[in-house]
Parts: sequence; structure tokens; C-alpha cells
Amino acid sequence: MADDKDAPIAYLQRTRDYYLGLGYDNPYEWACFDKVPFTKLAKPVSEARIAVVVTAAPYQPDKGDQGPGAPYNGAAKFFSVYQLPIQPEPDLRISHIAIDRAHTSAADSRTFLPLAAMLRAHRKGKIGEVAPNLYGFPTNRSQRTNIEIDAPELVKRLQRDDIDAIIAVPNCPVCHQSVSIAARAAEAAGIPAVIMGCARDIVEHVGVSRFYFSDFPLGNSCGRPDDIPSQDETLAGALSLLAKAGQPRTTWQSPLRWPGPKNWKDDYSNIKKLSEDEIAKRRSDFDKAKIAAKNST
Repeated sequence: MADDKDAPIAYLQRTRDYYLGLGYDNPYEWACFDKVPFTKLAKPVSEARIAVVVTAAPYQPDKGDQGPGAPYNGAAKFFSVYQLPIQPEPDLRISHIAIDRAHTSAADSRTFLPLAAMLRAHRKGKIGEVAPNLYGFPTNRSQRTNIEIDAPELVKRLQRDDIDAIIAVPNCPVCHQSVSIAARAAEAAGIPAVIMGCARDIVEHVGVSRFYFSDFPLGNSCGRPDDIPSQDETLAGALSLLAKAGQPRTTWQSPLRWPGPKNWKDDYSNIKKLSEDEIAKRRSDFDKAKIAAKNST
């Protein structure tokens, strides 16, 4: 019998309990769709132009600490779809979102930005072309804004750049929902998508075509830090899923395991482990982030 520690974190319930503990008595309603658009890749992966869609933010020197191990930094958020050339590799950070800061530091950007692994795969003939631009998708806006404004804008850019397929990389819990909305829009527009992520229940609750799940702390969707073979293996699994999935709602799980403490899943957003002072600080930070997101619309 599998150990309970092998079960993925139930992020839907964990975040519900967390925000109730912060004093919000209206539980968040996660996006959920019965129908899932599905588009088969029209050519081999080895001939396809593939782009990456991320929730990481471009580094902003005037926005406070965004480096490895930085605390949550709402000032570094972005509020609209962006695109950047992949050469030179852009300086992207994830200090602005709720990664698992207890078990990862985000010091190795390759755990949330798979460009290096994609370029290695291209050099080996496994990817036809890595798209010259990457795309950023905002995660801190309402579902309605993601669906009605952000997703159409992303699709327009993908179509303009003749993208054959996308690899979408979320980080925090809400990132997984936002990226799922983005992937659904791409599929509906005829652009196959595969999500590489760490929050299985959220992605499957929303409903997407392809999900390559790594049972790692949030912030490590693309493999283990400072472990290039694991990053290459994670990408290879996602590319295989992109090519082989025959129907929507196809989830594959990476065979890789997290090398940290066996009880790492106990810590993320566990309201029972926070002091009153920490709860008050997190409530304040969340309120400020909500105001910033509202003012951006």
C-alpha cells in the first residue's frame, strides 16, 4: 500500500483552509469546466515550433528583493500578457507568487523556466524549433479577466508568431489555474498545449488537455534545482505527452521524486503551523495584492 506521503498535496482544500484561517469567510471558487478543447499536434515534435508560456515575472530592479530566497514580493507582479526574446535568456523571477519558500529558493531559474532544456532538446533534434519569443501570462487577475482579456491576447500573439504548440509552466496554486485557462484557449484556437506543473488537483479541476505532473514543491515545475538530467527528463516527458496524448484530460506523472525531507508536503500554506503574527502579516500582504490587482484592471 502506498504511503500517504506519496499522495499529492490537496491544494484546493489546503488553500481553502488557509484563507479561512486568514479570516476570509468566502471560500475561493476555482474555475471548473465540463468540456475540454483538444487539438492534436499536426506534425512531429521534431518538426514543430514550440513556445514556452510562463508565470515568472521580468526582473524589476526598483521593486525590492526578487532574488533567491526572497520573501513574497507583491510589488514585482505583472498585470498583462508580455513577450520577450529568448536570446539572450531573459532574467525572470518568481518572488511575486506563492511558491513553496520552505523547501525551495528559486535560485536555479531552470526549475521554472525550461528554455535551457528546450534548446538542448532542439540541438539533439527532438524539437524542431524553439520559438524566438517566450510569453508571460498574468496570474493575479480574476478568472473573467484571464478568460476575456488575457487568454485572447496570448492566442493572438501565438498565432501571429506561427507557434505550433506551447509548453505552459505555472508556479503557485492560482498560477496553475491561470495557465490552465491559457492552455484551454490555445487548444480551442488549434494550438496544442502541455502544462508542466506541481498542483495536480487544481489543473485537473479546471480541465485541460495535457498535464505533465511533477510531485515537487511549487516553483519546480521543470525539474529539480541544480539537476540538469532531471530537468531534461521532465521536459522529455512533457514532449512525449504532447505527441502521444489521444484525448483531453490526459495526465502523466513524472517518476522523479523530490530529494528533500519526506514530510515536505506538510508545510505549504498550513495554517496550523503559523503564529498569530505571521497570520496577520500574510493577511496584510494578501489585501495589498488584491488592491494592486484591482487597480490594474
